[in-house]
Amino acid sequence: MFALVDCNNFYASCERVFRPELEGRPVVVLSNNDGCIIARSNEAKALGLKMGDPYFQVRELLRQHDVAVCSSNYELYGDMSRRVMWYLGQVAPELEVYSIDEAFLNLSGMTRYLGDLTEYGARVRADVLQRTGIPVCVGMAPTKTLAKLANRVAKAASKAATPALSGSGVLCLDTDDKRQDALARVGVEDVWGVGHQYATKLYAAGYRTAADLAACPLPWARKNLGGVVGMRLVRELQGYPCLSMEPSEGGGAVRKSIACTRSFGKPVTAFEDVMGAVATFVSRAAEKLRRQGSAARVLTVFVSTNRFGNEPPPFTRSALVTLSVATDDTLELAAQARLMLGKVWRPGTLYKKAGVMLDGLERVGEQQLGLFEQPAAVSGKRMELMGTLDALNRQYGKGAVMVGSASVRKGVGAAWEMNREQKSPAYTTSWGELWRVWV
Repeated sequence: MFALVDCNNFYASCERVFRPELEGRPVVVLSNNDGCIIARSNEAKALGLKMGDPYFQVRELLRQHDVAVCSSNYELYGDMSRRVMWYLGQVAPELEVYSIDEAFLNLSGMTRYLGDLTEYGARVRADVLQRTGIPVCVGMAPTKTLAKLANRVAKAASKAATPALSGSGVLCLDTDDKRQDALARVGVEDVWGVGHQYATKLYAAGYRTAADLAACPLPWARKNLGGVVGMRLVRELQGYPCLSMEPSEGGGAVRKSIACTRSFGKPVTAFEDVMGAVATFVSRAAEKLRRQGSAARVLTVFVSTNRFGNEPPPFTRSALVTLSVATDDTLELAAQARLMLGKVWRPGTLYKKAGVMLDGLERVGEQQLGLFEQPAAVSGKRMELMGTLDALNRQYGKGAVMVGSASVRKGVGAAWEMNREQKSPAYTTSWGELWRVWV
């Protein structure tokens, strides 16, 4: 059996943990630079607010209904996610962190110890809420696809607050009757792994629900739904596990590429300002590399102008370099990033976005050496330096120690910083912003 634990309206729920006055009040969270809505509480959804609604277009509606508007606070959301995932790792033998607010649990062979799985799911749900303040829903089934579907049905039922198939936020598809009932409640377009293109094809062929898809002949699925992938999807819906857990160090899947990009709060035209952004992105990406024990062979740097500006045509330019030896060294990657930025730079241009991407990842210690490279080239003092850099930033906070090109004058914000005018404090990651309780 597998379980899928999914946090409800995660970003909005994180905001409510430390602001209890938001309970029962509509809450929305905005994207980078306060551009559009990326998270909504149930109350905000009931007002008809949609994901991706531009903030400037719905500002008046938000004011009329006294909606709490929050700028994205990724430091808070990331830390709250780590707290949830840590607990889930303690209550199951195997954990796969699927996203910032979702995780699969492998419950194979645990039924004799856990007892009734519905009760187990209810305990997990209650404990996560008590420990972190984050509400979750739990779906359990013989396959990962069915667990995802069960979670969807449980969440819909808990929102409706009706005595439906599951009104408790927990659903276990441990019998064929429960599985068929749940399959009939989910549209084929909402099945995990069915995108818009396949949904259109399925509807044209007469498949409307997940139950219809589960009854689909395997040869038809193989021909029309991506070959073996389509067959696996149908078999998973029939209750036969085809997808295994994908655990890794730290509980998350090892990334095959790493990207760090941001839109700027305002257009930037000076090379050193854009380089400051690129160096910051390189530093964050390299830290993620080291966290999962990888090294990158390919570095790509890109810059973009404003797509909605008054100076057409907008453009994006990029340059990449293939290194002779894959590396996780921030200093080396930052030096290469400066060279790549110089190749795409156009003086006098107003840039609105930049980013870096790391590809060709290899395991540290197992990098393919160049013809004239020595093993010492990928080890030694620089590895110790990077370890010290990460340790200092863990102890004193992100950005406590950084490469020189990413630094700014004391008391002066970076020219490219995002607009986050309504950002809540970093309650759990900054000593200066800890929650204060007055007695």
